[in-house]
Amino acid sequence: MEQQHAASAAAKPIRCIVKLGGSAITCKNELETINEEDLMVVSSQLRQAIISGSCHGMDWSKRPGSLEIPRVIDDFNDKEVTDSKKFIVVHGAGSFGHFQASKSGVHKGDLSRPLVKAGFVATRISVTSLNLEIVRALAKEGIPSIGMSPFSCGWSTRERNIAVADLSTVAKAIDNGFVPVLHGDAVLDTSLDCTILSGDVIIRHLVAELKPDYVVFLTDVFGVYDRPPTEPDSVLLREIAVREDGSWFVVKPELQDMNRQVEITVAAHDTTGGMVTKISEAAMIAKHAIDVYIVKAATDHSLKALRGDLKENIPDDWLGTVIRLAK
Repeated sequence: MEQQHAASAAAKPIRCIVKLGGSAITCKNELETINEEDLMVVSSQLRQAIISGSCHGMDWSKRPGSLEIPRVIDDFNDKEVTDSKKFIVVHGAGSFGHFQASKSGVHKGDLSRPLVKAGFVATRISVTSLNLEIVRALAKEGIPSIGMSPFSCGWSTRERNIAVADLSTVAKAIDNGFVPVLHGDAVLDTSLDCTILSGDVIIRHLVAELKPDYVVFLTDVFGVYDRPPTEPDSVLLREIAVREDGSWFVVKPELQDMNRQVEITVAAHDTTGGMVTKISEAAMIAKHAIDVYIVKAATDHSLKALRGDLKENIPDDWLGTVIRLAK
């Protein structure tokens, strides 16, 4: 397969794939509004995880409305060698794209309808504008980030499942020292004309083909809870084990009430900030023997996860959820 060939083209193994949740870096209830403070902290933590040594800012563009002329650093040292780890970032849309997509029905397809075609364009304008801002934030920290839209890379779907996803461009970017930044996107679909390719589907495909050491989901809550985290008696599920058939069970904390364990496992609803969805997504990754850390963005706990400090041992004071293959 073309994808497998492209994946094998990566000279060194990928250290980490990061899912940057839209709710973690945008204000969900404010149309197209970025959470600047959290994005700045996330960008700084990613730099600490990716780059060893000094680095220079890489956003030399003039901001809209700014009178300042970008200062290009003249003292780059060509002999300077920066050791960087191979990362891929995939971000959600948050308050970008969803409004345009839902109003036009892009996810349902049928480009013969003027509203759908217009919505396709409007959705891509919105999500690519967010992608640019995230790339800029990472570049300011000295991370050599490159925005990559699935549509522009030629990715397409059939009945909303990935049909074509050539990873050769992603692999080449990584091998040349760049950090690809992908995002959920409006794409062409051979059955529906068009649809929305979600960041979660992109993550699953990248993990299956590129086999990173670990995966980090940065969210707006501390991890996965047994019920909505806003409820006073909600419990953070610290460790979940996944069997080879994809089924899973809670390891920590030990749930004395077995009915409670069953209730969580078979929950049909999805009211806990995406509990069931998050676990099932992570379980599909953990089946590849790749640890998944779900953790609140812009915290000390997320920095530890991004750095890979949790691979050997999970400290008792670490707040988050680890999902891994059952031993």
